[in-house]
Amino acid sequence: MTIDIRLHHRFGSFVIDAAFAIDKPGITALFGPSGAGKSTVANAVAGLFRPAEGRIVLGDRIVFDSKERIFLPPRARRVGYVFQDSRLFPHMSVENNLRFGWRRAEPRADANEFARIVDMLGLESLLARKPAKLSGGEKSRVALGRALLSSPDLLILDEPLAALDAARKAEILPWLERLRDAARLPMIFVTHALDEVARLADQVVLLRKGRVEARGAAFDLLPDLEFASLAGTTPLGAVLPAKVAVHRDDGLTELAFDGGALFVPQLDAEAGTPLRVRLRAEDVMLARVIPGAISANNVLSTTVVAARVADESHADVQLLCGFTKIVSRITRASYQRLEIKPGMPIFAIVKSVIVDSR
Repeated sequence: MTIDIRLHHRFGSFVIDAAFAIDKPGITALFGPSGAGKSTVANAVAGLFRPAEGRIVLGDRIVFDSKERIFLPPRARRVGYVFQDSRLFPHMSVENNLRFGWRRAEPRADANEFARIVDMLGLESLLARKPAKLSGGEKSRVALGRALLSSPDLLILDEPLAALDAARKAEILPWLERLRDAARLPMIFVTHALDEVARLADQVVLLRKGRVEARGAAFDLLPDLEFASLAGTTPLGAVLPAKVAVHRDDGLTELAFDGGALFVPQLDAEAGTPLRVRLRAEDVMLARVIPGAISANNVLSTTVVAARVADESHADVQLLCGFTKIVSRITRASYQRLEIKPGMPIFAIVKSVIVDSR
C-alpha cells in the first residue's frame, strides 16, 4: 500500500510544507528536532488535525484533499495511533482495553487475530490487570495491541518511548522490533532520538522547520555525512543488514554482510538468521597499513569516500566497504597525520559491534 502525504499549513511565523510517500511496509521514522512539525504531520494523517492545504492518500482511499473538500474523520481512516502517554482507559482491564479497539474495527479481526496479537506482544499474563498496575513498558505494549486490533491500514507511533526511562525503553524496544518484523504494516514512527531511528527504522524522513530535508533507506541515509549535518547530529558509524554465517570454535560468531564479515561474541541464533548491525563512528579506527598483533577482531578493507573536519577536535571520514557505508570519527590530529583524501584505500578497525534483531 502506498501512502502519499502532502500538506501545507501556517501557524503564525511557522509553516509546515511537507511532502513524502511511503511505498512499503515496515517503519518509516519521521525524525527531527523538537518543534520540527513531526507530530503535526502525524496528526494530519490520522485526521486529528485539518491542514489548510494538501492531499493525503492511504492506498486507494483519499482521506484528505483540500481542493476537493474531502476530510475523512479519524474513525473512517483506519489509522491506528499510539500516543506518547499510552492513553489507556484506567477503569478497564487490559483485556477490555484491547477489546475496545477490536470491537470498533471495521472489518473486525477474528478471535485468532486477537490471540495472535496478545501472544506477539506478550500480553497474556497482563489481561486481568488494570493500567494502574502496569509498568510504563507494559502500558506501551497494551497501547500497541489496542491500536493493532483496530485493523488499521497504517500505524502511527508518536514518540512512544519519550516518556520512558532507560530501563523501560530497554523493555519495550524488543517488542517494537518484533512488531516491525511481524505486523507487515506501514508504520510512521515519530521521534527525535537518533538511536531509536538506527535500531528500528527501515526508511527515514528528516523534518526540519516544517520541511522535508532528506529521506531514504536507513542503511543509506544514517551513515551519510550530509544527513548528519542536516540533522544536527554526530554521524552514525553504520547501520547494515547482516546474516549469521557460522559459529566458530573460538567463541565467535561470523556475520556476513555486503562488504565482508564481522565477528562478534557467539550469538544464540541459527545460521542464516537475518540481523541488524550498528557501529558507532567513535568505535571505528583507521590505519593506512593493515595492523598486526591487535586485540580487535574486525579489520575491514575500505575506500575513503568523503571527509570533513567536524569541530576543533574531530574529523569524520566516510568509507565504502563493498556497497556498505561506514563512518569513522577520529581526532583532527589523526586525520592530518594519515593525510586522508577521497579515493584512498584504508583499513577500518572496528572496536565494538552492536547486534539487534532484524
